[in-house]
Amino acid sequence: MRVAPRAQRRMEQWRWPSRYDDDDRPTDGQPYWFPYRETMPPVEREAAILERVRDVMRWCWERAPFYRRKWSEAGVSPETIRTLEDFERVPVVTKEELRSTQAEHPPFGDYLCVDEAEVVHVHGTSGTTGRPTAFGISRDDWRVIANEHARVLWAMGVRPSDTVFIASFFSLYMGSWGVLIGAERLGARVFPFGAGVPGQTRRAVMWCREIRPTAFYSTPSYALHLSEVAEDMGVDPREFGLRRLIFSGEPGASIPSIRGKIERLYGAEVFDSGSMAEISPWMNLAESAARAGMLVWQDMVYTEVCDPRTLRRVPYGAEGTPVYTTLHRRSQPMVRLLSNDLTRWEAGPSACGRTYPILPRGIYGRIDDMFTIRGENVYPSAIDDVVMALPGYGGEHRIVISRQEAMDELVVRIEYDDATRVAGEASIDALRRRAETELRTVLGVGAKIALVPPGTLERTEFKARRVVDDRDLWREARAT
Repeated sequence: MRVAPRAQRRMEQWRWPSRYDDDDRPTDGQPYWFPYRETMPPVEREAAILERVRDVMRWCWERAPFYRRKWSEAGVSPETIRTLEDFERVPVVTKEELRSTQAEHPPFGDYLCVDEAEVVHVHGTSGTTGRPTAFGISRDDWRVIANEHARVLWAMGVRPSDTVFIASFFSLYMGSWGVLIGAERLGARVFPFGAGVPGQTRRAVMWCREIRPTAFYSTPSYALHLSEVAEDMGVDPREFGLRRLIFSGEPGASIPSIRGKIERLYGAEVFDSGSMAEISPWMNLAESAARAGMLVWQDMVYTEVCDPRTLRRVPYGAEGTPVYTTLHRRSQPMVRLLSNDLTRWEAGPSACGRTYPILPRGIYGRIDDMFTIRGENVYPSAIDDVVMALPGYGGEHRIVISRQEAMDELVVRIEYDDATRVAGEASIDALRRRAETELRTVLGVGAKIALVPPGTLERTEFKARRVVDDRDLWREARAT
């Protein structure tokens, strides 16, 4: 299906190669950055996406040995893709393949589709679980990220009159940079505060009281940590005057118990966002002011929610793993990059009027984070949701798994709060029993609950890592 000429003309700034009018911005009362593109009939958008997918594939076929080799082996080419159903036959790309090709063709791999001299920004992964992956981003692609993130922030309600406080690492991590350049493109004031330096969280409390930013970006875990530090300093986070808290980097902002707790602490609205740094603009999955689930901004990055076994799209209403194809990037285009995340999608439209698909619960886990306890599949996010909603929860927990004994065992270590500590053993025991009952109801298997005093478990200034597979710690927890 080809997009109707009239519809294509009306799709604002839709062309290949992508070009943007950097001086263009809606008036403050306009809810949409691109009114037609964001509210057009999905069938017209899909027709335009099909043509763009073919453009991107041709670009890759001509310039990237990685893609030409991979597609030739699978018997596909840009000319064999006549429908989006055909596109599902294109083999997915895995992170392992990206690391491998960069090892063989350093530093950017043989999927770099521009001259290396055109790369003006280098970012990447930390490499904590293996070889780091380098992101080579051209000047044009940096503008793509800025422009696309600006319209997502606009959809959340951020305006040029806002001040955006960015409390995350300015390093390899694309999250901080993506919000920074998006907010700058939108015309907002930005405070790139950062994170990770000793004592910086206390300074963040002082600066937030002084500057009174209206929007705040970090991970959900850091926002919870910041509120605890503020409380220790005798400061109520509501004094910051925040109206919007924008999160990415980990599940949490779409988990009701975590979302609700953060909103109560700060007296502000929470917005979830984020997919993968490799396919930046990573805000291609993000909530709007309707706050009815993350929108799948299909004209930014084409997203297929796929069956993890067949890697074909699942119908709306079903669960699967997102597979991403960039529609505007030319330096390191991603064509069907497999995420291994877990989500469920619906057809839309959203209450905000945008006609994109919706992820009602956001990204709520990873397939490779799942573990099995006595035959039941368990996702850490399901445990997080239960534990963080418990009255008496002290702000941190750990999930401890043992696979070394005759039967799998699950122990959840939970901090109780000061009020529970003061109330004494009866209150602590009541919390333990409630946690055991609610986790068994949700998970379908029992978990041993090990309650620990406030401040026992380490906090994080970045992404929370709460799952531990450690036999010694498991034995210690069983003994408590």
